Amino acid sequence: MAKSASLQSRVTRPHNAVSWKDYYEMTKPNVVMLLLLTALVGMCLATPTWVDALTLVSGLAGIGMLSASAAVINHVVDHKIDSVMARTFNRPVAKGKVSINNALWFAGTLGAVGFVVLAVFVNMLTAWLTLASLVGYAFVYTMYLKRATPQNIVIGGLAGAAPPLLGWTAVTGEIHAHALLLVLIIFTWTPPHFWALAIHREKDYAKAKVPMLPVTHGVDFTKTSVLLYTVLLGLVCLLPYLTGMSDMIYLVGSSALNLGFLLYAIKLKFAADDQTAMKTFRFSIIHLMVLFVVLLLDHYIPVSL
Repeated sequence: MAKSASLQSRVTRPHNAVSWKDYYEMTKPNVVMLLLLTALVGMCLATPTWVDALTLVSGLAGIGMLSASAAVINHVVDHKIDSVMARTFNRPVAKGKVSINNALWFAGTLGAVGFVVLAVFVNMLTAWLTLASLVGYAFVYTMYLKRATPQNIVIGGLAGAAPPLLGWTAVTGEIHAHALLLVLIIFTWTPPHFWALAIHREKDYAKAKVPMLPVTHGVDFTKTSVLLYTVLLGLVCLLPYLTGMSDMIYLVGSSALNLGFLLYAIKLKFAADDQTAMKTFRFSIIHLMVLFVVLLLDHYIPVSL
């Protein structure tokens, strides 16, 4: 009888039954982890000593929850677009595994708890700036810019570039030029990063009627834009060293990373095959992640010329 009941349970359970993994997927954990790395570096660079444990844990938790909330809202707003794109059709809301109402409740809970954590255990400046980043990404970018202009990722990228500033303000309670310099690096990195993916998925974006740059201006124009932004990124990445914010470890590490990114961009423009755009996109993620690790190493192991 027990075996029969177990068999019946497996037979009657719907294939699209929701699980915690669906909710976890909606938070875009890989993206949030990269954002938290940049926030952590912002925290560490804001002080010559170690970051206070309460500020470190509360700051990362609050920033992480609000970032995850923005990601869930993105899943809701984009569920119709996601459903017709090969890369995203299986996302929980697009697939109908999580209802829009449940996703919004989840996003609201994450956002509210994250804001309270930052307000109570960190400071109000960080709480409001993080909330503003959520609004910028989830509403200004996702609801409007993404559908309005091929420059969507350039303008909307500012929200995704904010975490180092949030980490900095979590420790100091104030906005500093060095924190804004970290924001500028991510802001400049975002277009070549995302346009490389857009080139690879150009047909998907065209099918979904999203005016990404390869759809509106063509793939060749977008390749040129990736190359020029990569050159600009290399120049921007020199600023931490030129302003005295960082030393030789950063200069050598960032130069090597930017050279690698530039080589990918050159190949994408002049000698691309079917996989070059996706390889460029993947390298761009490694570039940013390692760049911020190098910033961290440089901060704690200063080596001057």
